[in-house]
Amino acid sequence: MLALIAGTGDLPVALVARLPARPLICAMAGFRPAITPDITFRIEHLGSFLADLKARGVTGVCMAGAVTRPAIDPAAIDAATKPLVPRIAAAIAQGDDGALRTIIAIFEEAGLAVKAAHDLAPDLLPQAGVLSSAPVTFDHRKDAVLAEETLAEMGQVDVGQACIVRAGLVLAREGQAGTDAMMARFVPDDDPLWAVVDSVGDILGTAAEWLSGPEGTPTDARGAILFKGPKPDQDRRADLPVIGLRTAKAAVAAGLAGVVIEEGGVMVLDLEEVTATLDRAGLFFWVRPKGGA
Repeated sequence: MLALIAGTGDLPVALVARLPARPLICAMAGFRPAITPDITFRIEHLGSFLADLKARGVTGVCMAGAVTRPAIDPAAIDAATKPLVPRIAAAIAQGDDGALRTIIAIFEEAGLAVKAAHDLAPDLLPQAGVLSSAPVTFDHRKDAVLAEETLAEMGQVDVGQACIVRAGLVLAREGQAGTDAMMARFVPDDDPLWAVVDSVGDILGTAAEWLSGPEGTPTDARGAILFKGPKPDQDRRADLPVIGLRTAKAAVAAGLAGVVIEEGGVMVLDLEEVTATLDRAGLFFWVRPKGGA
């Protein structure tokens, strides 16, 4: 039996729709997934939660969706979780990849196989190639090389899985707020397309890091590329990057020239709609092999 630990976003729903049988849906307290959970657990009760999964006959676990690091209430820790506290506390203090590696190890030590979302639903990983009509220019290919190098540097400090590059300059790097918040920096306040994506004011409240122009003001991103890929050497059973229709609409609203994702490293929800949205706006969509030119 499979348990799905669902975070926020559209991935858990998309995954459940692709599975032959409904898994046991679990959610951490404080995070409301788009699918109704069967079990809600607290991080302070992780030990008891693992025992409950085993008692229910669960043999495999998949983590899908966004979750931020929870605060721990020492007074709420139960007896089954006390032996795990030093490891949980150390994990929360690490970067995202380090924290996930620790959590995965705890699940595996409890006898639960941790399965990747893309292994359960391989169609979420599109094949390599330019999927839209707009061509990828030589300059965009050079920018993709720089973007890949930039993600590698970001990965060394375990921060971010996306960046925006134009004409050999890195305009923005993804921070904790995510890809859409990064792109929101470059969307006009009155853009009608962005208005249907989300409230730009809400997103900018926690927007990601960005680089400014020569006079200290933000540059626009017209003609730039969005590049998204996994962190180097990350455990791909959790936190593999995801894009969907929202990302495509944000790229259009920001005036980008195209979207580049790493082949085998980024899941795409609603692939046909994403491709069609970029196509209609004249943006290219390139699934690029790692190290490709």
